[in-house]
Amino acid sequence: MNNLQINTTQNVNLNYTIVSIGERILAFLIDAFILYLYSMLVNLIGDAIGYVYDDRWTQRGLVALIFLPAMFYSLLMHIIFNGRTVGKMLMKIRVVKIDGSPVHWSNYLTRWMLRLVDIWLFLGAIGILTILFSDRKQRLGDAAAGTVVISTKQKTKVSHTILEEVEDTYVPVFTNVTMLTDKDVRLIKETFRIAKKSNDYKTLKMLRDKVDSILLTNSELYDKPYLETVLKDYNYFTQQL
Repeated sequence: MNNLQINTTQNVNLNYTIVSIGERILAFLIDAFILYLYSMLVNLIGDAIGYVYDDRWTQRGLVALIFLPAMFYSLLMHIIFNGRTVGKMLMKIRVVKIDGSPVHWSNYLTRWMLRLVDIWLFLGAIGILTILFSDRKQRLGDAAAGTVVISTKQKTKVSHTILEEVEDTYVPVFTNVTMLTDKDVRLIKETFRIAKKSNDYKTLKMLRDKVDSILLTNSELYDKPYLETVLKDYNYFTQQL
């Protein structure tokens, strides 16, 4: 698999793994199976409508209306769930912008429209070939939209990285933590871990003073919660692509 370095809107460099064509195909098949089940449901509803309405045009119109969400499934899922469909969620992959900026709905629309060429024309041969011969594993839709599909799987333990566990509802306290670099945060976390484990309050105080001299927060938090908050805030902002 290839790696991709993305510079976020907070000027933080993040490294991601570009997914293989196999993972993308599996995600597509999962979505296709979901749409198949939905189409079966629509057929059952269509039969029920036939008992209620005698007019054939009314029957066809209602069935077409019910089936409409399936036609826009991929587009709507990507827009609503931030670059993911059910298949992508299960495979832990996601569509992101190469330049690190948020993916706009127009980017998803471009990808969706070019599915006609990439996937449905020649039974997906064009999409497969463009992915295989692209350095960033992009199909035509990705290339046109400036997107790439990455893996969101965490391959290392959080305790071994600069990452901190952050709840979905977490609200950051220090918005200027992006002044720090990955190297800074890695050093802060390791020093904090060792000092906290050994109850080295002197080192905690020195570390807190050093960080505060950079961020100029003037926070009234005690040393431990202060440093924990800095680490959580940094992780929160780096996840906001």
